Order: sequence, then structure tokens, then C-alpha cells
Amino acid sequence: MWAQSPTYSVGHPATPDEIRAWDSSVAPDGTGLPEGSGTAAQALEVYTNRCSRCHGSKGEGGDNEALAGGVGSLTSPKPLRTVGSYWPYATTIWDYINRAMPFNQPGILAHDQVYQLTALLLYWNGIVGENDVINAKTLPQVKMPNRNGFVPDARPDVGPAKSKPAKKATSKTK
Repeated sequence: MWAQSPTYSVGHPATPDEIRAWDSSVAPDGTGLPEGSGTAAQALEVYTNRCSRCHGSKGEGGDNEALAGGVGSLTSPKPLRTVGSYWPYATTIWDYINRAMPFNQPGILAHDQVYQLTALLLYWNGIVGENDVINAKTLPQVKMPNRNGFVPDARPDVGPAKSKPAKKATSKTK
């Protein structure tokens, strides 16, 4: 197996540390969340230095998507899909920030910083208080406003079927 592209001579075999850094997943029930904690009040410095340039000073949007607001807008002609109006699980916020943010240096945030930023987004969306502690135990208990706003997937390979397909009508010939 090639360790790097034979044409461009780029890449290298992943080291055990590189694999370990990316080998994580967080389930909706919180399975996979690491140790750490944070509050919205603690997040302001990290947000200002790492996030506000793209997302605005209070998550209202800037060069990139808005993170706050939009509650009740999903059925409108111009829905605003934010953490508070759209996302079904609070644990997904933590997982996304941890894996993908900041955009220019994903994965550099410490777990406490990720918990702090998650708390801040939840606070700006009116879901938790400014000093509520968010950690591996409390985050899965957060009920997101759009938690039940998704249609269950009835494909047999991903979940239970809601109903069986109707039988195909046949025509009788004389």
C-alpha cells in the first residue's frame, strides 16, 4: 500500500498520535465525551479570539453562518438554521466544535475550551444559563428546541420502519 501519492509525493503514513487525535466520536447520548467542563461566562475570551471574526460578536453571523437566533423561523420562507433553531442534540455542538473549529486550525482547542464554547452557544440561544456548568454529564441532558423536529429514517438498514409500503395495485384482465 502506498504511504503517499506516487504522482505528487505528498502525504505520509498516519502516526499513532495522529490516529488517536482523530479517532473519536460523540453520540447523542454523550458516549465519547471526554473529561472537561466550562460555562458560557468562561468562553468569552476564547470566542472573541477564535470565533467572532467569522461568526460575529454574539454569534449573529458575519463572514460565516449565524450561530444564534432563528427560533421559530424553520417554517418561514427564509429559515435561519442555527444551534438554537435547528440542531437536535447538544452533544453534536461539542463534537463539531472539537473536530472542525476554528476553521483555519481545527482540533487545536482544549476540551475545556470546547465545553466553554458549547455552553456559550447554548446560552446565546436561551437554552442554558450563563453560569451553568457544561460537561460530559450535563451536556447530554440538555434538551434542544428542535429535538423532535426531524423525521425518523425508516430505511431498514438504519432504523425501524414506520410502516410497510403499500402493495402494488394489480389490474384484472377479462
